[in-house]
Amino acid sequence: MTTATVTGTSGEDRSDYTREESRQIRRRSLRLLGSLVSPLRWQLVLAAAVLVVSTILRVIGPALIAYGIDTALPAVVEEADWMPTIMVVAVYLVSAFGGAALIGWYVLVAARLTQAVMLALRKRIFLHTQRLSLEFHESYTSGRIISRQTSDLDSIRELLDGGLNELVSGLLYGGFTLVALLLLDWQSGVILVVMGIPLLLLMRWFYLRSQLAYRQSRVVSAKVIVHFVETMTGIRAVKAFRKEPRNDDEFGELSGQYRDVNLRSIRLFGTFEPGLMAVSAFSLALVLLWGGFRVATGALEVGVLLAAVLYVRNFFSPIGEVAFFLNSYQSATAALEKVSGVLEEEPTVPDPVNPVDLWTARGHVHFDGVTFGYNGERTVLPDFTLDIPAGQTIALVGTTGAGKSTLAKLVSRFYDPTVGRVTLDGVDLRSLHPKDLRRAIVMVTQEAYLFSGSVADNIALGKPDATLEEIKAAARAVGADSFIEQLPDGYGTDVNKRGGRVSAGQRQLISFARAFLADPAVLILDEATASLDIPSERLIQDALQTLLADRTAIIIAHRLSTVAIADRVLVMEYGRIVEDDSPAHLIGGTGKFARLHAAWRESLV
Repeated sequence: MTTATVTGTSGEDRSDYTREESRQIRRRSLRLLGSLVSPLRWQLVLAAAVLVVSTILRVIGPALIAYGIDTALPAVVEEADWMPTIMVVAVYLVSAFGGAALIGWYVLVAARLTQAVMLALRKRIFLHTQRLSLEFHESYTSGRIISRQTSDLDSIRELLDGGLNELVSGLLYGGFTLVALLLLDWQSGVILVVMGIPLLLLMRWFYLRSQLAYRQSRVVSAKVIVHFVETMTGIRAVKAFRKEPRNDDEFGELSGQYRDVNLRSIRLFGTFEPGLMAVSAFSLALVLLWGGFRVATGALEVGVLLAAVLYVRNFFSPIGEVAFFLNSYQSATAALEKVSGVLEEEPTVPDPVNPVDLWTARGHVHFDGVTFGYNGERTVLPDFTLDIPAGQTIALVGTTGAGKSTLAKLVSRFYDPTVGRVTLDGVDLRSLHPKDLRRAIVMVTQEAYLFSGSVADNIALGKPDATLEEIKAAARAVGADSFIEQLPDGYGTDVNKRGGRVSAGQRQLISFARAFLADPAVLILDEATASLDIPSERLIQDALQTLLADRTAIIIAHRLSTVAIADRVLVMEYGRIVEDDSPAHLIGGTGKFARLHAAWRESLV
C-alpha cells in the first residue's frame, strides 16, 4: 500500500502512515481548525469583505491608466478638455488611497482573528493536557509536550498571521487581475492563461518537495527540543555521571540533522524562485511581443498594451506570496497534525457521567477482585482483594515491582482497574465525584514537587482558602515550622522553581504539611520519607502517629522504622499479599517480614 510521510498521532513521529491514515489525520486537523474559527465567522466575513473591496480598488489602477492614455490624454491634446484627465486622476487617487486604507484595516482585523484563534488553541492544549490521565503523562515525554505548546504553536501562528493572509490576498489579487485583463484585452488574457500551465507544474513540484522537507523539519525539531529539555531537567544526573561529552555529541548530531533539513528547504526555494521569474519574464515578453504587433497594425491602442503589461506583471507578483504561504503551510500542517493528535487523546480515567457525592468520607477502602496491568501488558495485580477499614494504618512492604505503588495509584484513581473495582465507603471510585475524590484521598510521593511561589502557597495547595495560622499549624505538626521560620522571609519565602531554595528533606516536610492541611480521609505515603535523613525522620514519627490517627493511611516504605507505626503490615510479592498481620506479630514470626526486619536491625549496628 502507498505510504506517506506524516506526523504521528498523539505526538508520535512516524513515517509509515498509509494514505488513508494520512487523509484521516488531515481531516482531524481541519476539524480542529474549523472548531477554532467557527466562533469567529462574522469577523471572518468582515475581513473577507474588506479584502475583496480593497483588492478591487487595487486592480482597477492599470485600467484607469489605459483610459487616461487612450481617452483622457487625446481629449487634452485635441480639444483642450481637462475634465476626463481630472476625473481619471481623482478616481485613481481615491482607489489608491482607499485600497491602502482598507488593506490597513484588513491587517488589523486579521491580526485580531489570529490572536483570538491562538489564544483559544493555547488554552485548549493546556487545559486538555492537564486533564489527561497520568498514563498519558507517564508515556509522553515532557519535551514533546513543550514542543506542542511552543514551536508547533509558533508555526501555526506564522501560518495564520502571515501565510494565510498572503495566500488569500495573492489568490484574490491574481484572480481579479486575470479577470480585468480578459475584459480589457482577451488575447493577452489567453496568453496569461496558457502560461499558467507551466506555473502550476512548477508550484506542484515545489509543494510536493517542500511537504516532505517540512514534515522532516518538524520531526527533527521536536527531537532537538526533547533532547534539550531532558538534558536540562536531568542536569544533576548529567553532572553526576559526566555525561556532558556524550550529550554534546548527541545534540550536535541532532542539530546537524536540523540544519541539513532546513538547507534542503532553502535549496527548494533557490530553484523555485528563479523558475517563477523565468515564467513571469516569458509571459511578459509574449504579451509585449503580440501586443506590440497589434499596436503596429492599429488593432490595439498603446494604453491598453501598457495596462496589459502592468496586469501581467501584477499577476506574477503575488505568486511569490503564495509560495511563502506554501512554506508556512507545510510547517504549520505538520504542527497542526501533532497538536490535533494530542487534543484527540481521551483520558483513560474519565470523570463519571453521573457522579456520586460523598460529602463526608470515613476512609473505608476495599479492593474487590481487582486485576490490573499497565497499557494492557503484563498483569501487575491479579484478582486482588483487600479490605482496609476506616481509620486503619497499613504498611506495604515488598521488593521492587511487587505492586505496592500500583495499589496506591489505584486508590488515588490515577488508574482504573482492568477488572473489578476499588471502593471508598462502598462507592466505586469510578462513580465518585472528582472533587470529593481529591478531597478524600491525598498521596504524598517521594518526589515532593514544589511549585514556584511562597512556602505558604505550596503548603496551601490542597486548601487554597487556608489561613496563615492553619498553614503554620500544619507545618508545626510535621516539624517543618522551625526551618521555615529561619528562611529569609519565613512562610513568604519564594522556594524558586521546583523548590531549589530548600533541601530535599525540607521539601518533603513541606509536602507533608501540604497533605496534612488538606485533611484527607485517606492519606497515602509512597516512599514519602525516602528523602529524609535519620534525625528528620525521627522528628516526624510522633507527628505521623498523631496525624494519622482517625484516618485511613497507606504507607509504602523500605525503611522499616516508618512501618513500625502501622496497625497492619502487608507483605506483597508479584501482586499478591503473602503476609498480613500487625508489625509485632510478623516480627516475632519466621516469615519474609521477620527476615527483612532482622536484616534491617543488623544494618543499624
